[in-house]
Amino acid sequence: MPGLVIRGATVVDGTGAPGRVADVRVDGGRIAEIGTGLSGGRTIDAGGLVLAPGFIDMHAHSDLALLAEPDHLAKVSQGVTCEVIGQDGMSYAPVDDTTLPVMRQTIAGWNGDPPGFDWNWRGVGEYLDRLDAGIAVNACYLVPQGAVRMLAMGWDDRPPTGAELDRQRELVATGMREGAVGMSSGLTYVPGMYAGDDELTELCRVVAAHGGFYAPHHRSYGAGALEAYADMVEVSRRSGCPLHLAHATMNFGVNRGRAPDLLRLLDEAIADGCDISLDTYPYLPGATTLAALLPSWASEGGPAAALARLADPGTSERIRHTMEVEGSDGCHGVPSEWETIEISGSRDRAVVGRTIAGLADETGRPAFEIYRERLIADELSTTILQHVGHEENVRAIMRHPAHTGGSDGLLAPAKPHPRAWGTFPRYLGHYVRELGVLSLEECVAHLTGRAARRLKLADRGLVRPGHHADLVVFDPASVRATATFAEPRRQAEGIPHVFVGGVAVIGDGRPTGALPGRSLRRTPDGVTR
Repeated sequence: MPGLVIRGATVVDGTGAPGRVADVRVDGGRIAEIGTGLSGGRTIDAGGLVLAPGFIDMHAHSDLALLAEPDHLAKVSQGVTCEVIGQDGMSYAPVDDTTLPVMRQTIAGWNGDPPGFDWNWRGVGEYLDRLDAGIAVNACYLVPQGAVRMLAMGWDDRPPTGAELDRQRELVATGMREGAVGMSSGLTYVPGMYAGDDELTELCRVVAAHGGFYAPHHRSYGAGALEAYADMVEVSRRSGCPLHLAHATMNFGVNRGRAPDLLRLLDEAIADGCDISLDTYPYLPGATTLAALLPSWASEGGPAAALARLADPGTSERIRHTMEVEGSDGCHGVPSEWETIEISGSRDRAVVGRTIAGLADETGRPAFEIYRERLIADELSTTILQHVGHEENVRAIMRHPAHTGGSDGLLAPAKPHPRAWGTFPRYLGHYVRELGVLSLEECVAHLTGRAARRLKLADRGLVRPGHHADLVVFDPASVRATATFAEPRRQAEGIPHVFVGGVAVIGDGRPTGALPGRSLRRTPDGVTR
């Protein structure tokens, strides 16, 4: 690999320390030297630009995109050099020949289901081997607890038998031995949400024994959100497993202005010895599937059973009452606010970009009937944006010293959330340069070094001699997200160079097509390499 010198950049090293102007020499895929007047190989003049560690996306949904769309422009163009996938308890390993087709259908709205795709793995290690054949960025994997439960006991809403719990423990242990860095849950997604806290605690003990962490999408970001966060802290405390709170938001009207309550809860737990980190995306709306809003009882048995219940007039009326009057556990205990639910992906492109309430007003039909009809027509694959966030909460949470960045970006929908293309430049452009919520050095530390510590990455996440040359060069005066809700697939501005292991994946603002990334696996010594 030819040498490289990045000359005259302001080096912001990922520790939070003040930036300093220096040259950085890269050789053999690693940072060889930091100083002045360096030479050795190709030179990039980076005067006036910032050189930082590549950004780490702590909550990504690129499980298929890394393989099906190799250039991965959505992420490399943001300066991302590592992603954490296997999120929300739902991904494609471990699976078997029975659960894989159901998993593909269940999360097709998140990830698509590419025709002709070669599903040549079943276990975690085999999936990571597939990534190692060549991907644009590095990837860490979380064992998805919902997939584990599906393998052990199907879609049943009940506690596991002793044998079923043992089977889940072994599946988690196998995934960890094969290189996963932790375990995820989606506790508003079936079937993972059927697990009680005692069951989760038992699985987290296995994760902790292998040096991993637990990353839950917990049971509510709406009604009872603080209690749901407290439940996850208690699971962590009882199991001894480090906790990383996924997309740690406080959403819906009931949580306006309540971020300080969440941060107080977390600070008290940290002071009491709990190992806690969290991630957020710098936007107000969320994104998920339309089917996720169903009450959990309506999805017991799997997708076919859910569709049958939606088609039955009596059962669908019970679903409507739960959603509109009581508040579905799939919708965070909040009665459906149809005006906040915007369709982002559907087989009927005419409804993309429309709210459920708007379609109901236009047709003169009840909103629930629009909802029900769309789920049946799309076979549960409809995706949505939920406009339920609060700016004051977003700003408060991103300031917390345990905070990291995660896009939670769904790449497959026809009209994806712009966070899939814009999370990291939006942090730098909007919240650092325009609003001053974080200093540049603080923000880079959140997006790099702090995330690397949670992942226990060996020699990554900082600009230091001997570290892997996963690097981003950006213009602090112009970096910004150009992706919008109207045009969400737009490349960020002000990021001319991105390197993974010293290999350019973005050069002069354009993708190179190089695939230097691979899986980063937890090793028996507890380090991720």
